[in-house]
Amino acid sequence: MIRAVIMATLLIALSSLVLGQGKTPAPQLVLKDIEGRSVRLSDYKGKIVLLNFWATWCAPCRAEMPDLVKWQREYRKQGLQVIGVTYPPEELAEVRKFIKSIKVNYPIALGDKQTKALFDKGETLPITVVIDRKGMVREIIQGIIFPEEFEQKVKLFFQ
Repeated sequence: MIRAVIMATLLIALSSLVLGQGKTPAPQLVLKDIEGRSVRLSDYKGKIVLLNFWATWCAPCRAEMPDLVKWQREYRKQGLQVIGVTYPPEELAEVRKFIKSIKVNYPIALGDKQTKALFDKGETLPITVVIDRKGMVREIIQGIIFPEEFEQKVKLFFQ
């Protein structure tokens, strides 16, 4: 009996690993962008959203942003939408200067610790939340999202 319970528990755990983070609805998030306009996550339903939490003072965040810019350009027509969310403390002038310097081609919203905590309670930056076309959170990638991870964890939703 105990052996059967252990096996069932292992099967459930393994199936959730194979399926990724699972499917949970993304929160009804509304943030202000760097120009003061509203960015509603619900406006992007039907797209594959990469919600990327970052900060100008975070070296790994800055390192991954050129890839995010590239992927937004290359996969926009297939339904990809990257949304950058700043993590405090941030100076708005510094954010504007940095995103202009690397020619960010996706919306940048102003976040706070509570915003990030909706997806991840830790202090790790960057994190990227992958949301499918139906508005379901499918992956939470802690640290830099490498091209191999993009291939394995994002591109599969284009089909």
